[in-house]
Amino acid sequence: MINITLPDGTIREAEAGTTPHDIALSISEGLARNVLCAKVNNEVWDSNRPIAESCDLKLLTWNDAEGKSTMWHSSAHLLAEALEALYPGVKLGIGPSIERGFYYDVDFGEISFSSDDLQKVEEKMKELARTKSQYIRKDISKNDAVAYFTEKQDEYKLELLEGLDDGTITFYTQGNFTDLCRGPHIPNTGTIKAVKLLKVAGAYWRGDVERKQLTRIYGISFPKNKELTEYLEMLEEAEKRDHRKLGKELELFTFSQKVGQGLPLWLPKGAALREKLESFLRKAQVKAGYQPVITPHIGNKELYVCSGHYDKYGEDSFQPINTPNEGEEFYLKPMNCPHHCEIYKAIPRSYKDLPIRFAEFGTVYRYEQSGELHGLTRVRGFTQDDAHIFCRPEQVKDEFKKVIDLVLYVFNALDFTDFTAQISLRHQTVRDKYIGSDENWDKAEKAIIEASAEKGLDTVVEYNEAAFYGPKLDFMVKDAIGRTWQLGTIQVDYNLPERFELEYAGSDNQAHRPVMIHRAPFGSLERFVAVLIEHCAGKFPLWLTPDQFTILPISERFNEQAQNLLISLNNYDIRGFVDDRNEKIGKKIRDAELKKVPYMLILGEKEVESNTVSVRKQGEGDIGSFTEKSFIELINNQIEATLAQ
Repeated sequence: MINITLPDGTIREAEAGTTPHDIALSISEGLARNVLCAKVNNEVWDSNRPIAESCDLKLLTWNDAEGKSTMWHSSAHLLAEALEALYPGVKLGIGPSIERGFYYDVDFGEISFSSDDLQKVEEKMKELARTKSQYIRKDISKNDAVAYFTEKQDEYKLELLEGLDDGTITFYTQGNFTDLCRGPHIPNTGTIKAVKLLKVAGAYWRGDVERKQLTRIYGISFPKNKELTEYLEMLEEAEKRDHRKLGKELELFTFSQKVGQGLPLWLPKGAALREKLESFLRKAQVKAGYQPVITPHIGNKELYVCSGHYDKYGEDSFQPINTPNEGEEFYLKPMNCPHHCEIYKAIPRSYKDLPIRFAEFGTVYRYEQSGELHGLTRVRGFTQDDAHIFCRPEQVKDEFKKVIDLVLYVFNALDFTDFTAQISLRHQTVRDKYIGSDENWDKAEKAIIEASAEKGLDTVVEYNEAAFYGPKLDFMVKDAIGRTWQLGTIQVDYNLPERFELEYAGSDNQAHRPVMIHRAPFGSLERFVAVLIEHCAGKFPLWLTPDQFTILPISERFNEQAQNLLISLNNYDIRGFVDDRNEKIGKKIRDAELKKVPYMLILGEKEVESNTVSVRKQGEGDIGSFTEKSFIELINNQIEATLAQ
């Protein structure tokens, strides 16, 4: 008999060979129907795979991230089966699950395939799903696997097999389709009730631009048709909120082929918005005890060799900048932290000086492949709101709590209210890949867990998700239409202080190694602005929006009074513009609504005589007449209420 330990601590005794599905069935038939896969000792398995020895077991359903991922992976196999049925002779690359859905890379050879063919493939997938074919796992020798794909003449699978060791290879079969796959998979195709193939794109085999370009087919699936309908509605709304579209309409940023792909140009309104974000965080950082620093945009190669970033970002770096001095190389900086380590090291430090907090809006550069670039969310040059805290081990918890306060302040000011915090810890048993002593790791992990609990965060704990240099806390934020984004991260680092030999003199007059904490509430400004645009559909919080008002004179007779009012309001740091076009007032109002300007101040003969303005609020309409003073109070009170939360 073996012992199965469930997440609540319950231990169930079972015979060796029992499957996760058997355990689910012993709890309830309803649960067994909903289980898609299972986590056995923190590894995701098929729900029908026999368990040979005592273990920890977590049953996974559609409500779990691993459950969704497994179903989407199985859906990729279903897509491949449909393609082989409809287009005999196609050759298959890889078909993984992704953040939302799945894809399969396909070599159609001489067969023409386009988005017009997706509907036909979709229907075939639905037909195959209704057969409720089981996903069957089979261990296979490398020789037999090579023989199978040699007979099938699938060179892509044969190439994948070259990198696999004998004894580690498995096939999965459902219906008439067999694939090289490590799994796991859902029990059978019948779980896939709704499927939608979304788009067709090109993808180089194994991401190598020198290799053949395959056809990548993207799709998504659900256990209920209702969920697919909701997802497609969300996609439609997401298209309306696309930051690339709104960024152009609101005149925030642009791109230029002459400047270069992935290098955004901030237009005046976008630069104003960005400056407000930076100013907002700078003020908060000064109150929290951060010291501003500035570092260059390039660094000597040896700096990044020392930090390890040269090895990590070598392929993603731009070409070296060579100088007249032989052998001297500089690189556009991929990260700010090595520079901050050198600033820390510039003068001797005492335990009394710690914690030391350096902050910088530092621009970094990474050479992303052109196919991976996407608006502001994936660029080649971006600015991080980087800060690095150097502290003693016993200060880690307090510093974490202070950073959490700062992140929550940012989220509240920008109306990000739906989020969870992921605590990423070491593997529970395998520890050889981590740098730093077990004692320091234990302290840091305990500090993160306690700090998160004391701040009342809604957390999830993920083992084996820590960086090799320390545990971390990632903030996963849901936007207005339910999509999840990682915004804000806090990381403990034992690696860089070791690499740079950072020290402080302790109370015992001995040299000690500080702990380094990385934090970035925004992450990158570019990506943060993109997410913010889509979250609020371009209707920014009043304190942040580039134009808080527009003055709409009813006719040219009132342009001079409008300009005088503009100057006066600008003197109170209230931002806006005069729309003095020779257009009817109705058109001016409509245009201001489309540009999402929060307030419209209408100025005509009645308003000039009474020394007031008629005020309209975007999306709401007329809110009455205001004197200049009362309008200033309206704006300031609204901003203060938001930032005081």
